[in-house]
Amino acid sequence: MTATPAVDGWFTTDQEPALLASRCTECANLVFPPVSEDAASFCRNPDCSGTENETVPLSRRGVVWSYTDAQYQPPAPFVPTTDPFVPFALAAVELPEGLVVLGQVADGFGVADLKVGDPVELVVETLNTDDAGERTIWRWKPVSSANGKKGEEA
Repeated sequence: MTATPAVDGWFTTDQEPALLASRCTECANLVFPPVSEDAASFCRNPDCSGTENETVPLSRRGVVWSYTDAQYQPPAPFVPTTDPFVPFALAAVELPEGLVVLGQVADGFGVADLKVGDPVELVVETLNTDDAGERTIWRWKPVSSANGKKGEEA
């Protein structure tokens, strides 16, 4: 079965996955999600007149900036694996580059496992499986700490 990203070009699926951002070649402004090749190629920084972007990986680790649980069933490409739908946790994670990126929390973790300021790392997990194969998505996984939190030390 073939595993493909649910959103092409937003993250890598390597051994050590990373989110991908666009960086202006003139002022180094970062944008996530990355600018599509079909989109107008101009810097999103209003103080810059740059017209070229390059794709760069972002840090795999960040800290929880905010979090909540999703009590609603999201739209496609999400396909619930349970009937009825079971809520899941979402975390807004601040990366060292200064961006805050929203994503689901890794399987097996919920809001009870999160606290603002806690370290998390990017993992790639299965979003759903259908006749076309497995679709993957990035998620945030809590990193273990001295206070005994769940997760694995990386």
